[in-house]
Amino acid sequence: MMHLMTRQLELILKDGGAEYESEVDLPIMPHYLDEKGKSWLAEIFSDLGGEGSIPLFEKIKLDFKINRHLILWDTEVHFNRYRLTTLRSDLYSENNFSFVDAYKRLCRTYEKEAIKAGLQMRIWNGPPIANRLFGNSNEPGDFSGNGASGWKLQAYNDSQIDFLTRIHGYKLIRLCPFETLMTGGSLKRLDQILINPKEEQREMIFNWLMRKIQ
Repeated sequence: MMHLMTRQLELILKDGGAEYESEVDLPIMPHYLDEKGKSWLAEIFSDLGGEGSIPLFEKIKLDFKINRHLILWDTEVHFNRYRLTTLRSDLYSENNFSFVDAYKRLCRTYEKEAIKAGLQMRIWNGPPIANRLFGNSNEPGDFSGNGASGWKLQAYNDSQIDFLTRIHGYKLIRLCPFETLMTGGSLKRLDQILINPKEEQREMIFNWLMRKIQ
């Protein structure tokens, strides 16, 4: 479903005449991250139960780039208790990210959606590095003990993306299934609209996206 969403978004950007890049790899310059930034990420890593040195990206994959704006689609599995833990950290209280309050609410509201989408072993357990950093996962759906190491790694990486894109001079725009837009006289979820948008809905979404990057 994620690929359907991003494909539709790319068609909307293309049809609207936007100048954009898709499937962007953003190189990370390690010296941009100062000791304060490292301490914020270390706090998040520790709060999630991580052990050892904090992992840091060498590059970040983004869905779209428009000038100094980066756009990333978050699937349902990103909205869970571990992401909520990160959003309550000092990184977010001491820096202004426009999506934080909404994402806290979505994490509290939609974890059941995350569970539906994220019980596959490759997501729940994550890649091998997830178990090395956060310990072995419990059985899918069991949040006691170590819970889901793959979900924890994802939550930590989301915070890396939030902070590292900022210190590299970009504004990150996070889009998710649960955003609602008014269409046809009622509010509809963004993912539902994007499955098969009508022409007027495509134009509406394009204008909505362009307002976000002004």
